[in-house]
Amino acid sequence: MDKILKRSFDIVVSAVGLALLGLPFAGIAIAIKLSSRGPVFYRQQRIGRGEQLICLYKFRTMHVSVDGPPITVAGDPRITRVGRALRRWKLDELPQLWNVIRGDMSIIGPRPEVAQLVRYYTLEQRCLLEQTPGLAGLAQLVYPHEAEVLQGYPNPEEVYRRHLMPMKLTVDLEYERHRTFWSDLWLLAEIILLSILGKSYRIDRNFYIPLEKGPP
Repeated sequence: MDKILKRSFDIVVSAVGLALLGLPFAGIAIAIKLSSRGPVFYRQQRIGRGEQLICLYKFRTMHVSVDGPPITVAGDPRITRVGRALRRWKLDELPQLWNVIRGDMSIIGPRPEVAQLVRYYTLEQRCLLEQTPGLAGLAQLVYPHEAEVLQGYPNPEEVYRRHLMPMKLTVDLEYERHRTFWSDLWLLAEIILLSILGKSYRIDRNFYIPLEKGPP
């Protein structure tokens, strides 16, 4: 019954969201096109349920002609002026409502990663790949400011892979053990409050990465 409720909830919320956000989406699209050259949407291959590739959609927040690592830190010069605002309010993630409609993703679930990071998952962590990935999960409440956390490290991708990613996966694994439709509703409410207020009582304030930072 939970599965039917969750899928019905996903369809209703994403369909209503896309309908209500039509005009804001148009405004964001115009702002992106006026601020930098390139497409409005950014597409990236991620690993979804059953280790299948899914095409994840976002509003483009970076200059298209600049290469760099898959991990983005605060102050990354690749991010456009409009992109900084979109990332600040998580608006760049909203096109993934289309992924939810398609069934590639759910409203609540562990965030999908790129293949080059998934290959480092342990056997236990790979259990998360049996779940439909989501727009957000518990890890986003516990570690909401990862771009700021990784800022200043000479190799943020390695720091993310070795330290932050395993901690996020541990949080998501624990949530999946006790997950219900009703816990998803509560989590969604908390995520909305985090987006609006920028605060969460679940934030791990004792989080520490035992690596020396590089020069600022």
